[in-house]
Amino acid sequence: MKTLDLTFKTSLNKVHHVKLHYANDNLTPEVVSKAMADLAATKLFTKGNENLVAEPLAAKYVETVETPIIKAPKA
Repeated sequence: MKTLDLTFKTSLNKVHHVKLHYANDNLTPEVVSKAMADLAATKLFTKGNENLVAEPLAAKYVETVETPIIKAPKA
């Protein structure tokens, strides 16, 4: 499964990630950049006095591969 991992700088200069599990995996850098800028402009994600998505930094797809070690028995 691919996850879109958006990285932002918070208003306190920390790093915060927003992970989207069901995002389109063919997005262009321009589309993602605009979406991140739009998300930052909303100022919806806050914790106390800290804006968690103050400034877009980076975006990447993260692909998770599961390798079973022990399979659950069939019921």
